This record gives sequence, C-alpha cells and structure tokens, in this order.
Amino acid sequence: MTPQRIGVVGLGLIGGSLACRLHDAGCEVLAWNHTTRPYAGAEARGIRCLPTIEALAAAQPDLLVLCNPLKAMPETLAALAGVLDERTTLTDVGSVKGMVRDQVEAAGLGERYIGAHPMAGNERSGWSAADPALYDDALWAVTVRGDSDYRRFLSVAGMITGLCGNRMIVVDDRTHDRAAALISHMPHVVATALVNELVTDPERDIATALAAGSWRDMTRVALTDPDRTRAMVEEDDANVSRLLRDVSSRLLAVADALDGAGRDAALARFFAEGDPFRTFKTAQTDILAHAPERIVELPEHGWQTALTDLARRGEHIVRFDTPRTVVVRELSHIG
Repeated sequence: MTPQRIGVVGLGLIGGSLACRLHDAGCEVLAWNHTTRPYAGAEARGIRCLPTIEALAAAQPDLLVLCNPLKAMPETLAALAGVLDERTTLTDVGSVKGMVRDQVEAAGLGERYIGAHPMAGNERSGWSAADPALYDDALWAVTVRGDSDYRRFLSVAGMITGLCGNRMIVVDDRTHDRAAALISHMPHVVATALVNELVTDPERDIATALAAGSWRDMTRVALTDPDRTRAMVEEDDANVSRLLRDVSSRLLAVADALDGAGRDAALARFFAEGDPFRTFKTAQTDILAHAPERIVELPEHGWQTALTDLARRGEHIVRFDTPRTVVVRELSHIG
C-alpha cells in the first residue's frame, strides 16, 4: 500500500519540503525540476535528481507527485502523456482540483490520477525555503470521483499517512475547491486588500509603527509572491468571486450599522455570528489531544461515499490498519 519509490516534479517550497520528508521517512525519492538550481542541495539531501521529466517517468516510480506551478500543468502533463508507465499513480499538490483533473483527463491520464492538496505552506518560495517540518501535523485533502481506482487511492493515502505521518480527508473536486476558496484563496485577496489600504494611506508610516500581532496575523499571506497569489486566485475565480461578494456585503452591513440607528443590535449579531467557530478553536488543543479513535471498515463498492461522509462529519483519517480498515478521529466538527 505504501509506495517505496516516489517521483517529485518541482523542488520549490512544497515539492522540496515533501521530497525531504519522504527521504527522511526512508523512501527512495527521485526528482525533476524545470531548472537545475536546486539539484546540488537536493542531492546533498539524498534526493536523486534527473535531467528530464521523461527520465523521471522512465524510472517508473510507484507514485509521481506533481508539485509544479498550476500554470505549468498542461505542459507537464503533455510531456508525461506518452511516457508515463501505466503502473505509476499520478497525484499533485495543487490548491485547485477541478481544473487539474480536467487537464489530466485531457492528457489521457485520468485513470491514473488521484488528486491531493496538503494544507501546508508559508509565504516563502523556492528550494531554499524547503523544510520537511513544513508538513508537521499537516492535513491533506484527497479528491476522488466515482470511478477512482482504489489501489491508486491507497498509494496516495500510504504516502500521506504512512510516510509523511499526516492526516487526511477525502472529498470530491467541487467540494474541495469551494472550501479552499473559503479558507485560503479568498482570504489571500482580503489580506492583500488590507496591505493595499495601508500603503495608500497618508498615515501609513505611523500605522506601520503601531502594527503588532493582529496586523501580522491578518496580513502574513499578503507577503507571498503576488504573482503566485494572483495565479491561485484566478484558477479558482468563480468561487473566489462569489465569496468576495459575500464578505463585501457583510462588511457593508457593518458600515451601515455604524452609520445608522439601531447599531447595537446589528453589531451584536455580526460579532456573535462566529461564536461556534470561536468555541471550536478554544477547545481545539483539547480535541487534538483527547479525541478518541474510531475504526471504520470500508466497503468494496461505494468507498468514495463512505470516505467523503467521514469528512463531512469532521472525521480525519489518521492511519490505515489494513487496506480496507481506516482509523479516524473527529477533529474538525464545529457543530
């Protein structure tokens, strides 16, 4: 179930960190990057770097993880289409899943593909930022559809729970993209708007001097390479647009309340609406420490629905005891 030889395409922050973590777990890791700049450092870490993506495919890894920028995905898939061994399972780490699956299908590789997205990262980029600890306690979203191959799913799951020591949930592409827009893509735009507001304000120097923890936490992701953020937002444009309009309407309602009569009730409703999440976050440390494990037997048919139902109940897969036996913990149920 757990892949022994894994190929990684792209040795930036996410791919480089993953390659290092997999190597540290005892896996044979092969890699290709669009430039050779990371190769000396990667090879010093025990990662075998190959001169072309075709050579990487020819090495017949059990699992090939695409960690290249999403804008390069069509070109990457075209290069793999004619040379990837049919026994190699294909996955990726992209933050948008529906678009990637469409591109994989267009390249004729859909039957080999299981989508994945590690919820790990920071505002840095490149091999110099690679750190296996980036994946400490990370959750992965794995995306499947009704005809996904279970053996290939197990290969991806084995990498995540076995080699990386991470948790995972299973969802469909559409659900993933809507959720990722809500907790990542849209907030990147909001954080950027806050920074833009600061730099155009005449009191920006004084405000910058006063900025402390709350400003740091709200704007950290705005320090990301803006081209990278823009690409991420554009790749999930419909979901991000809808959410920005929803958030804008909430902010305008607060502005109207501040300007008008009856502000107490309106503001009280606004600031209290998020109480269920505050309660969850307050208890999260205790939940992580004490949430009990539960064993779930997966059916041969309909396993996709069984797994997505777990995710909707806030249950995370922490390991596989057998290929059909998963151990889960309820870790993200807000109520």
